[in-house]
Amino acid sequence: MDKDQFNQSFIAALDTILGIEYARFPEISEFPSQLVNRELSWLEFNERVLEEARDKDNPLLERLNFLSITSSNLDEFFMIRVASLKDQVNAGYKQPDPAGLKPGEQLEKISQRTHEMVKKQYSTLLRSVIPALEKNEISILDFDQLSGKQKTFVDHYYESTVFPVLTPLAVDAASPFPLIANKTLNLLVRVEKPRKIKVSEEEKPFAIVQIPAVLPRLVELPCDKGSQFVLLEDIITAYIDRLFSGVKVGTVTCFRIMRNADLAIDDEDAADLLTEIETQVRQRQWGEVIRLEIQKGFDSDVLPILTDTLHINGRDIYEIPGPLDLTFLSKISKFVSRPDLQYPPFNSQPVPAFYDQSDLFAVIREKDVLVNHPYEQFDPIIELIRQAAEDPNVLAIKQTLYRVSGQSPIINSLAEAAMRGKQVLVLVELKARFDEENNIHWAKKLEQAGCHVIYGLIGLKTHSKITLIVRNDEDGIRRYVHLGTGNYNDITARIYTDLGLLTCSEPYGRDATDFFNLISGYSTPLAWRKLIPAPKWLRADTLNRIEQERKNALEGKPARIVAKVNSLVDPEIIEALYRASQAGVKIYLIVRGICCLRPGVKNLSENIHVRSLVGRYLEHARIFYYYNDGNEDLFLSSADWMPRNLDRRIELQFPVEDKEARNRVFRILMLQLMDADRARIMEPSGQYRRVDRRKTEPFDSQVQLCEDAVAAANALKPEPKTLDHYIPREANATSIYQEPHQ
Repeated sequence: MDKDQFNQSFIAALDTILGIEYARFPEISEFPSQLVNRELSWLEFNERVLEEARDKDNPLLERLNFLSITSSNLDEFFMIRVASLKDQVNAGYKQPDPAGLKPGEQLEKISQRTHEMVKKQYSTLLRSVIPALEKNEISILDFDQLSGKQKTFVDHYYESTVFPVLTPLAVDAASPFPLIANKTLNLLVRVEKPRKIKVSEEEKPFAIVQIPAVLPRLVELPCDKGSQFVLLEDIITAYIDRLFSGVKVGTVTCFRIMRNADLAIDDEDAADLLTEIETQVRQRQWGEVIRLEIQKGFDSDVLPILTDTLHINGRDIYEIPGPLDLTFLSKISKFVSRPDLQYPPFNSQPVPAFYDQSDLFAVIREKDVLVNHPYEQFDPIIELIRQAAEDPNVLAIKQTLYRVSGQSPIINSLAEAAMRGKQVLVLVELKARFDEENNIHWAKKLEQAGCHVIYGLIGLKTHSKITLIVRNDEDGIRRYVHLGTGNYNDITARIYTDLGLLTCSEPYGRDATDFFNLISGYSTPLAWRKLIPAPKWLRADTLNRIEQERKNALEGKPARIVAKVNSLVDPEIIEALYRASQAGVKIYLIVRGICCLRPGVKNLSENIHVRSLVGRYLEHARIFYYYNDGNEDLFLSSADWMPRNLDRRIELQFPVEDKEARNRVFRILMLQLMDADRARIMEPSGQYRRVDRRKTEPFDSQVQLCEDAVAAANALKPEPKTLDHYIPREANATSIYQEPHQ
């Protein structure tokens, strides 16, 4: 579709490429509720990721990455979501969720579904992936498969590196069961004490050996051809007699536990939020045990020892027919140089507006600039903040930081700006889940450099992505603003799809000033010019826009809504979408993860189509489009349609008004609605199916966006190259597709 078509109207093309693709529209009476349970919907998302690991059309090492990610996703799901449900059950809370399920009922359904998923994970690994690896001369060997040369290597490695780190912990009448840390691998070793030590009939002594996380779990072996590995826990098991010299060793069982890691932070009562979070993060290792994984073939006497000690019941026990914790699989590609088994790296392309331009402020003064990561480089954002830090005309920099990389160049620039005497305000969100320690470190560094560091508003997380630079230009003070859908993280910007807008438009600048005054002081604007913040304003604005489409449809006017989000959970938003659908509004939703709305239900959601994209990159941008009787309102946002985003977080939604920028966003939506390779269609039941390729030409929207970026970059160069130089169209895999911690 060319630009002229987009310039005329988005809606003119919308209905020509996508209809409601359901064989029939079932009655709502066929389902237990109008809503899909949130946790079961998340498990459907992880199932879609697992499908990519099972897809033999994907490059082999990329299938390993997908399999690794399903494992890490499940870990986080248990530590946070399952843990929260268990807390509710323990507290006697019996109120049903919006889908009508009580906490205990949800746990039962989750257990059934996750046991099925784990079984499928290991079936994929053992029956498909490992045989495929071996055909490509990549092997993970059992210890008894090692050659003499390899055993000599492992023997030396054990004695020189592993043995000095190990700490066997005896458990008997005199030594209590040790405290097992969250997510660690451990061996339970049955032992027989020497005869000179009396042991009662009831006493069955054993020891616990933690597999040291400070050592690589995947040990590369010397071999003549290909790549071969052995797991650290198998090495330790093979040499367990050396660790217990003088004692007869019996069975050895590998196990792993998951603990409740959902921090309970009361920031209203915390006198020092930073200290409180530091304390809570340390306690995360020792929460209630909520899941036990034990390697298949264990001694029958071992399980009662673990269940009685860890206070865990049957449905939370997972008997694993292979190595525990499959996250190690993603490490194989770091050892193996096999481009034929991987998705060739795509290099993010230059942002055309900034190409060969040294003065980024001058570019932004000319026009608004839209950036599309990872198809386009994140470097201009880093460079803008660096220039602002060094530019004597810049007076102030204000920024919100939710997640940044471990070696963030942005942090260094902000610290440099403060040391140069500029006013630097940084909101560092300490409650960004699993990034608390990293953010505490950066907060302290920024404070030491002289930045004004704040930790947000009481009771709220700050999830917005905004930077304000105040500069004394030749014609007076001007405010430069960056607004984004993703974090200021130069690492994830290579693998998450996000959009950013750079502008020096005065209304945006005034709103940005008001926003920072709101979060740092006591100022509350009476009205906003462009920005729509949460929690106070965004919910009402969204509901009003959906309602306006409904009214337009009732009056016989064209009415359309297109929304691209990570998750759709909020019952009030869903109810508004149902009402709009019943009035005739055509609604197209691109929902990567959780979706609690049931599409395609007769007299409820016949006009709602939901699709999810799982591809090379993690879909992370939030885009909202309302036809609005031909005015076509288009917004980007940091917020999903979830109660936490709309009610308990500081978020920002902002309009895209520049014509060229709007056309680019329209194109992204259109391409993703056309996607037939990476898309799954949500059924009314809450399950997903792939697009029927018998009716649709193969098409991968992410590959097309790579092509767009390459074409735009080539237009700046004298001799353009084809996309084949960068990425093969037939390869549809991922380097990472992990649910971001939110």
